[in-house]
Amino acid sequence: MQKVTRLFDFPYYQLEKFNLEKALVTKYNGEWVATSTKEYLDKANAVSRALLRMGIKKDDKIALISTANRTEWNIMDIGVLQIGAQTIPIYPTISAEEYEYVLNHSESIYCFVSDEEVLEKVRKVMPNTKLKEVYSFDEIQGCKNYSELFELGADESNAEEVQKRMDAVKPEDLATIIYTSGTTGKPKGVMLSHSNIASNALAGSKRLPLIDGENKVLSFLPVCHIFERVLIYIYQYSGSTVYYAEGIDKIGENIKEVSPQLMSVVPRLLEKLFDKIYAKGTELTGIKRKLFFWAVELGEKWEPYGQNGWWYEFQLKIANKLIFSKWREALGGSLVTMVSGSAALQPRLGRIFGAAGMHVMEGYGLTETSPIVSVGMYANNMYKVGTVGKAIQDVEIKIAEDGEILIKGPNVMMGYYKDPEKTNEVMTGDYFHTGDKGELDKEGFLKITGRKKEMFKTSGGKYIIPTLLENELKQSRFIEQVMVIGEGEKMPAALIQPNFEFLKEWIAKKKMSVGTTPKEMVVSEEVIDRIQKELDVCNKHFGKWEQIKVFRLTPDVWTPDAGHLTPTMKMKREIIKQKYIDLYNDIYEH
Repeated sequence: MQKVTRLFDFPYYQLEKFNLEKALVTKYNGEWVATSTKEYLDKANAVSRALLRMGIKKDDKIALISTANRTEWNIMDIGVLQIGAQTIPIYPTISAEEYEYVLNHSESIYCFVSDEEVLEKVRKVMPNTKLKEVYSFDEIQGCKNYSELFELGADESNAEEVQKRMDAVKPEDLATIIYTSGTTGKPKGVMLSHSNIASNALAGSKRLPLIDGENKVLSFLPVCHIFERVLIYIYQYSGSTVYYAEGIDKIGENIKEVSPQLMSVVPRLLEKLFDKIYAKGTELTGIKRKLFFWAVELGEKWEPYGQNGWWYEFQLKIANKLIFSKWREALGGSLVTMVSGSAALQPRLGRIFGAAGMHVMEGYGLTETSPIVSVGMYANNMYKVGTVGKAIQDVEIKIAEDGEILIKGPNVMMGYYKDPEKTNEVMTGDYFHTGDKGELDKEGFLKITGRKKEMFKTSGGKYIIPTLLENELKQSRFIEQVMVIGEGEKMPAALIQPNFEFLKEWIAKKKMSVGTTPKEMVVSEEVIDRIQKELDVCNKHFGKWEQIKVFRLTPDVWTPDAGHLTPTMKMKREIIKQKYIDLYNDIYEH
């Protein structure tokens, strides 16, 4: 069996070792449709033959934009990569102007889109780009369909040329350019080689509890993001069947239908899942209600590997039987592990889901590190609550004198596309500067303490690490988003987007005469007083100079579409500050 060194080697390895009937499964018109490993490769090869006939040369760039994850994306990915060209995955939710920038900067000549909405955005900017043609996965009138490539590639007379192209692709060749959804400025094109990503997938696979050829996984985080994309290669390598969720709104339904053993999550999703579970618990009465809250309280104290002793474990068995088993059932009944990335997970949630037998393994990484740097694993005592695990094989983590996390390994990017200056800014020899701050404990577990750039000083010269305060405050069910401000000001303060759904329920339960539109809620004295209580609890964990004395509530939901957040849900701090500059000025009386 040949060694996997390039990205298109993954499906061939799967064909040889597992030859799955169901490799990739996507839902079309309410029906789950499975593609076998063989069909997946047959279609990818037809795409390769068609692309050669369309004149695609080595190092040409082809953009892929899909609203939801789907089988077609993988077929295109392999079809493009194995002829020495590169895929340019683009976030579906960014603006038409950003599409234009990425398409032009990458010099993409063809673009494959999922649906009409994306097509419209691309068509708007197409005259200003080098695009020759746009194809779509959905049937759209007046747009070429991607199935035309199967017809063009049906004739196998140029199969030998495809093979020659494949043989010529080296592990160190560029595979993809991923544009980071920068929190400031123009997105940077991160160049990742086949070897960057393949080595990361192979090392990362050792940390996942996947049984070869036997697992079902659910995928819904955007595959255009390197985290989910690497997981898809890992799933292919381990012979897991990948089910693509229809979207974030259908995730609950899809989990029940698929019963996956594993899925990747972002903390926001876990928070929403827990809020739903908690809301159901509050509707219970009598002994059932008492048991529910007893189990949650027990879960909040959970430690792995029975560290709390026999009496705790005995109580946990009872909680599992009576309460947590119902949670697992609601999440398909088979879920044992969730891999969490992209933002900090509240330790409290990690404990509660761990107690319920669904371990959340936090990982850490960046697009520039392909992405996995470290990740927890429940086996072999490789897991510790509140950390992002230990470095994966061949990756070295070093903490600089100022606390910045530096990374060295085969996963570190080739550089930023067309930007050697920016590349040099983040590299010292072989070490990549992450911009994150962290600490390694004596066992090698990594803990992230904040962003280097986000740390600020008040006018009194005191350092504030906003992420520590924000993560603490976000544990409150009343608070959906929070941004700590106060650089150069006399004290830190906070802009808060309340959890409007939860507030509505709370107002109804308390039978208050408070309006339930966001605008009404954020000016209600009762709401403001209740959120003040949440701040008082948080403040107890911090020094006097760090405590949040003043806050303002914002009437909007912070979203990527409205510009508050990047597609990976990170806050665009400068933009948020500008949006609410009146509230900011009101706090500091400018």
